[in-house]
Amino acid sequence: MDYLLHLLSVYIEDEVVLQYLFVVLVALTAFAAAGSIIFLLTPLYNPMRYQLAKIASSGKADYDDYHDDKLFDISFLKYVESIGKYVLPKDMKERDSAKARLIHAGFRGEGSLRMFYAIKTILCIILTLLSFQLVKFFPEFTSIKVMMFIAAFAFAGLLLPNMVLSRLAEARIKKIRHGFPDALDLFVVCVEAGLGLDATIQRVAVDLKISHPELSDELDLVVAEMRIGIDRITALRELALRTGLDEIKGLVALLNQSVKFGTGIAETLRIYSDEFRDKRMQKAEEEAAKVATKMIFPLTLCMWPAFFVIAVGPAIIKVMNAFQ
Repeated sequence: MDYLLHLLSVYIEDEVVLQYLFVVLVALTAFAAAGSIIFLLTPLYNPMRYQLAKIASSGKADYDDYHDDKLFDISFLKYVESIGKYVLPKDMKERDSAKARLIHAGFRGEGSLRMFYAIKTILCIILTLLSFQLVKFFPEFTSIKVMMFIAAFAFAGLLLPNMVLSRLAEARIKKIRHGFPDALDLFVVCVEAGLGLDATIQRVAVDLKISHPELSDELDLVVAEMRIGIDRITALRELALRTGLDEIKGLVALLNQSVKFGTGIAETLRIYSDEFRDKRMQKAEEEAAKVATKMIFPLTLCMWPAFFVIAVGPAIIKVMNAFQ
């Protein structure tokens, strides 16, 4: 203890800050020790986990396969996931928001929320410990600067998973949006060919397996939900919530109205396809209209200085030589 206090006092002069930091380090040490004890008391190689791993692998894994790296990775991920239940936020709104982003990013597992918050906690601890090592390279820092430096790393550990998750969700939503026009055209073709809506969804999911796998997986899930007895409109509404696309919400509303009023589904899909094609064209025209404004900054910062040097530079040099 005395050695640790002496080591910290080299970098931190304020006694109050030193005491708070010492308490935090003791708490982290106790947390790590408790986690290690729990992990040792529930060892990886026990009969119950062996049977669970054997069942999860469809009965094809023998005892030698249980010691493979794959099963060790699964057990390690389960251990990391178990940490998440202790760090989950109490606010249900924050939980629902994080769960929605995870679903939009494609993480629909039951333990995905706990895993996400466990990763945030572990990353925050790792970056905090790393900041203590990096502080040694800045001996001119005062105690306040040291605390701000450590707090910045801890905040980065909490913020980086959110940023990565948002980028993954945006990328997946973008891929599904790009594949939705093709799916809509296939819907029209299949329905006009005489297939029912359920069979159409299943056929479109198969056809999009290679070109748009994300949308194909979502449609496969819709088919699975309808097979277990969930209403078609309810399954499509769940699809709209999982993907986060307003276009799919509009399609579900039109299909619901078509079922209620008895109008033809093929005609409804064709009308929506034409409207969606018009919206896509308007979106492309909007993006094209923004190009002129966006090109102002690269032209001003990159191309204009080079053009000025080439066109006006020789004349300026001649004028300066003449005055000399």
